[in-house]
Amino acid sequence: MGAAQPHSVVLWPEGVPSLREDAAPDKDSPGFSEAIHTPTMLFYPAPKNAGGADAAASTAVIICPGGGYARLSMDNEGRKVAEWLNSIGVTAFVLKYRLKEYGQPEPLRDVLRAIRIVRSQAKDFGVAPNRIGVMGFSAGGHVASCAATLYDHPDGKTEWPMDDTSARPDFAALIYPVISMREGVTHKGSRENLLGKNPAPDHLYLYSTDEQAAKDTPPTFLVAGTDDKVVPVENSLRFYLALRKAGVPVEMHLFQHGPHGFGMKTGDDIGPIAGWPALCESWMHLNGWLAPRAP
Repeated sequence: MGAAQPHSVVLWPEGVPSLREDAAPDKDSPGFSEAIHTPTMLFYPAPKNAGGADAAASTAVIICPGGGYARLSMDNEGRKVAEWLNSIGVTAFVLKYRLKEYGQPEPLRDVLRAIRIVRSQAKDFGVAPNRIGVMGFSAGGHVASCAATLYDHPDGKTEWPMDDTSARPDFAALIYPVISMREGVTHKGSRENLLGKNPAPDHLYLYSTDEQAAKDTPPTFLVAGTDDKVVPVENSLRFYLALRKAGVPVEMHLFQHGPHGFGMKTGDDIGPIAGWPALCESWMHLNGWLAPRAP
């Protein structure tokens, strides 16, 4: 799988909201990014001949890497995912969102601004404004699920003109996601980094995205391993059941074995769950975000 060399898209050219006075250059390494003060997206345009049809290239996915709101897995849950999406004709954006240095609501603002930029500049990016999805891994799955449920929440707005552009994603794919902030279900590190050591009850409620699911939440694809020792599978189960109750189309794949953070990895230690990209591709075909398969 190959991808064009990406270029960086600045999320906040007007100035980063709530920028810390001690902001410094982001800490980037080949595999990870941390201490992010300047949120950006890496833009991976889909090759025109990928996916077997020009229509496939009009779909875009904003990828939210995981890392417990402490750092971002920019390679395994970012670049490699973008390359796979490019190979099936999907334009990809790898999001560098703010982390524990800021906490809520800045990660929410960053992902919603990313959607607004892609939608408002869809023609320039070569995508359709009604074919923009989000995909998240682990804590990045929480970011993506926040976009899917809190896309119109006041916390995600800055009172700048682009707020008028819809931030609702057209679909979501959540891979071993953090969903709930509730004790006994959440990933404690993600919750503390996002909400602090003693989160307010209203924040526990707001950022438990299963409790925010509603009829307008976009169609969702879920994958998790039942033996995940980091993020309990109950996170995916709760979101699935909440979407079912709300009448939202949802597909979920649970595997007996799935070590946390498998991303795009393969091998005997990963097992059958490594086949999740093919399942996701089929789901995208089923829902029309990829060109129909040849008979």
